[in-house]
Amino acid sequence: MPTTRHVFAMGGAFLADPENNLHLERYFKELTGRESPRVLFVPTASGDNEPYQLRFFQAFTRLGCKPAVLPFFKRTPQQLEAFVGEFDAIAVGGGNTRTMLAVWRDWGFDTILRAAYDRGVVLGGSSAGSICWFEDGITDSIAGPLTLLPCLGLVPGSNCPHYDSETERRPTFQALVTAGTVKDGYAADDGCGLHFVDGRFHQAIASRSKARGWHLTRDNGAVNERMIEPVSPA
Repeated sequence: MPTTRHVFAMGGAFLADPENNLHLERYFKELTGRESPRVLFVPTASGDNEPYQLRFFQAFTRLGCKPAVLPFFKRTPQQLEAFVGEFDAIAVGGGNTRTMLAVWRDWGFDTILRAAYDRGVVLGGSSAGSICWFEDGITDSIAGPLTLLPCLGLVPGSNCPHYDSETERRPTFQALVTAGTVKDGYAADDGCGLHFVDGRFHQAIASRSKARGWHLTRDNGAVNERMIEPVSPA
């Protein structure tokens, strides 16, 4: 039976508060199909920020998971591929996506992630941890205007997080799609997660009442932006 591959790309507000409703975190956990999955957090984009790690442990312990963190700015496991192979899901945190991808490639972690995806390990994350899975992402990794960043390409097309919370996100993504600079793609408001199955969009989940997903396509030199209404989490 073929392996089903999952990516859960969240616009923002993942692990935002250990006291929040955890709708996004719970949905991510349940994609593993396990009662107590082993979930690995990769906070490379934030420079392995320790308060971020604490929020991860608090949230996923509450959900009955077995959490762990993969550091790249302290002592990284020597047998990296074997270490990653112990987990059912991998969550990537936000921060500087360009730096994160450079660190991953130096360690060969991008290749390890591709192999994990192909064997059915659930992948996901917020902000940098959202755009990294797509062919192209809209990033603020470099000071100044938002820029296009080629990413891992596990999910076809482009992605933009923080669609409702950062004022330059929407017009920049619209302009890039209109110009054909980036492929058609998906955006997510903070508090909205986009679930892709085998590279195809499946559904959106929200932890906030006004959070939405968006599908942007180029149409005769203009942009067509379609709102995606999230379904209620189980």
